[in-house]
Amino acid sequence: MQAHGEDTRHGQPPAGAARWERLAPGVLRRRLPEWDATVGAVGGDEEVLVIDTGSSLREGAGIRAEVTALLGRPVTRVALTHPHFDHVLGTAVFSGAQVYAAVGVAEHLARGAEALRDDAVAHGLPEDEAAEAADVLVRPHHPVSGQLTLGLGGREAVLLNAGPAHTGHDLAVLVPGSPDVVFCGDLVEESGEPQAGPDAHPGRWPAALDRLLALGGEDALYVPGHGAVVDAAFVRAQRDRLAGRFTAQ
Repeated sequence: MQAHGEDTRHGQPPAGAARWERLAPGVLRRRLPEWDATVGAVGGDEEVLVIDTGSSLREGAGIRAEVTALLGRPVTRVALTHPHFDHVLGTAVFSGAQVYAAVGVAEHLARGAEALRDDAVAHGLPEDEAAEAADVLVRPHHPVSGQLTLGLGGREAVLLNAGPAHTGHDLAVLVPGSPDVVFCGDLVEESGEPQAGPDAHPGRWPAALDRLLALGGEDALYVPGHGAVVDAAFVRAQRDRLAGRFTAQ
């Protein structure tokens, strides 16, 4: 029996399959090179959702091609977990897809394209690639305030506006199933300590992680924005460290 969204028509795995980790039937994730940012993909019987799009148009195009091959249909929806360059600059290659993000991201990107480009270059992205992606930066079509459920055909994805925390506009994605999977964006990091830049709201970060834990529960898989998949105990411990590290604002 074919799992939701997975293309099993051919004997050989599609190109790029080895780069993707299968978390549940039709639920995949990949750790990208350079900044170890996570992208996710969720396949339903009718639609495919991608979670974050990489750091450049080149990287986004690779994600699009691999997900289409692995799940057997084109990407129709994109969810952006937060507006940092390594998670959003590939969005323009997903032509025709409906883009979702926390309320305020569209306005943030409209006024901050140059800053996003400069941040990408400062972190090592070639200047021409950063400029190209910033020039065609996609503003999300659907702002998420509170919680929104997307039907993908035979399965759902639940988008939660969990922030502000890591940024002013943090979104998490729950994919119910066996097991439940929560894509956390950079609200959770496994490969290093969570990064609190100038746009962070550190005093509110522990409460955002409480919302994640309430969303996924004790038995879910939690997918960080950077690093290996973790469990609820890891998220809770990171929440406690953050509460000790930052004073409430």
